[in-house]
Amino acid sequence: MDKLKKEKIALEVIKTVKSQFDNLPERVSDNRNSPFHEAFLKAFQIEEYVTNKLDKTIKRFFENIALILCDGEKREFDDLLINPSQQSSVNEIMISLKNKKRHPSLIRENELLFNNLGHSSLNIQNFTADVYFEDDEKIVAVELKTVKPNSGIFNKEKEKILNAKAGLKNKFSEKEVFFYLGFPFDPLDKEKCGSDKNRFFDYGIDFKKFFDPGEVLLANELWDFLSEEKNTMQAILDIINSISMPDFMEKFNFINASNNFHKNSERYKEILNEWFLFRELKVVENIPLIINRSESGKNIKRLLKQSLFDKKGKYRENRINTLIWELPK
Repeated sequence: MDKLKKEKIALEVIKTVKSQFDNLPERVSDNRNSPFHEAFLKAFQIEEYVTNKLDKTIKRFFENIALILCDGEKREFDDLLINPSQQSSVNEIMISLKNKKRHPSLIRENELLFNNLGHSSLNIQNFTADVYFEDDEKIVAVELKTVKPNSGIFNKEKEKILNAKAGLKNKFSEKEVFFYLGFPFDPLDKEKCGSDKNRFFDYGIDFKKFFDPGEVLLANELWDFLSEEKNTMQAILDIINSISMPDFMEKFNFINASNNFHKNSERYKEILNEWFLFRELKVVENIPLIINRSESGKNIKRLLKQSLFDKKGKYRENRINTLIWELPK
């Protein structure tokens, strides 16, 4: 993973931890064996604590990290069309799966959907892909799910995905189309980055009834797929573990006060390095050069005195981009 992506992930971690310090958690009984919850909660020194708000915050975190890894986007579709033959294929597939006349088969289902590209005139229901990216050869959509979805959800999800794939194929007929369900971790595995897809399928009611294993990306499989690298889930956890510590707020406040660099530059740079803030580190190591090169030294000095983050923990991208621009290319 390159430095810029590590930094982007680190910034999401900082924003997430800061938001939780501003809303200290309440106690509940079940953290669902989540390595991500556990890593974040170390900052509070109360690992048995977790909140519904933290669950929602971490779901947004998963979405943001997924988009960073694959250089994708969250995209809404409201204009996709299918043809009557494809609609019949979707109905046939769903009826056969509901009645258990067939087992789910990604290959067979794709053949039914993709080999009938006639005139499309039927609207499908609008949907949003949590993660979407495309290149010259393929279209990829991923729906990110909680690791313990409600019973009965798989029936609706399957039908939505079948229609979406047919509509996407019609719109991008020259490309391969892939649509996955993505689960950020396996709550049944003792290893933080481990997973067992067969066991996980047994975990969800009617999961095996509607989905082929090839339609599901689980735990490290998901993160490696998005990054196209190995051991990505562990790399994400390593970044979280470097930042989400009991002294988080002390370090956050220290680097967020720009004058502290002059008071203790070594400590300042040490925290930037620990937190993967590589652009910021490059700036503080080249402050005289930046000021000398700037056509407007006064404005640069003002930017250097700004805090790195706003009160919600969001990084001031305009500030750092302007400062980096002043460095030699």
